Amino acid sequence: MYTPAGYDANPAARYPVLYLLHGGGEDETGWARQGKTDLILDNLIADKKAKPMLVVMLDGNMGGPGGLAGFGEATLKRFEDELKQTVLPVVESNYRVAAGATNRALAGLSMGGLQTLYAGLKNTDLFAALGVFSSGFFANNPQLSDPQYAFMKANAGTINTNLKQLWLSMGGPEDIAYANNKAMRAKMDELAIKYVYSEYPGGHTWPVWRHDLYLFAQGLF
Repeated sequence: MYTPAGYDANPAARYPVLYLLHGGGEDETGWARQGKTDLILDNLIADKKAKPMLVVMLDGNMGGPGGLAGFGEATLKRFEDELKQTVLPVVESNYRVAAGATNRALAGLSMGGLQTLYAGLKNTDLFAALGVFSSGFFANNPQLSDPQYAFMKANAGTINTNLKQLWLSMGGPEDIAYANNKAMRAKMDELAIKYVYSEYPGGHTWPVWRHDLYLFAQGLF
């Protein structure tokens, strides 16, 4: 959990929250240690480039068989349920959180980006900004992707109205998720889903994701 400078000194203040998700094979320590979240946010806030916010770094590992368990529909649904039914209530009952969707953002890298897409697009009444770093619905897995695109088609107006920002980013053509994201963007264009796209060279690596957080955080709240 990241709290900005002044959180303890200003007990009347309430803050917006970014829920930030790691990738496959990692856990909640990824963004804290390798992601340097505290340093990025401290500097942005000190330079008045980002608003003071809380950052909740979750453990997105939902268990289940197989190394890619986190990428299946059933596991993604379990993540969505855990996020809505447990994580949000616990955070909002224990920290001084500003209320409402406009004060919540959800973002993640790789597997966490897929979780963001799945849970975020289905719950734009809860999150007004989504950040998807080095991820995208699989171009070669229509069993997972097709229902998500059907949902987007049926709810495009609501998604575009509710989301202040749908931010997609990739680590250049060398990013292992590049093809998936490119195919997803083409589908979103077809469905008239609004998004912003950013590309930064470096592949599927932490320097790229730290840069993503640096840019994404500046447009929040």
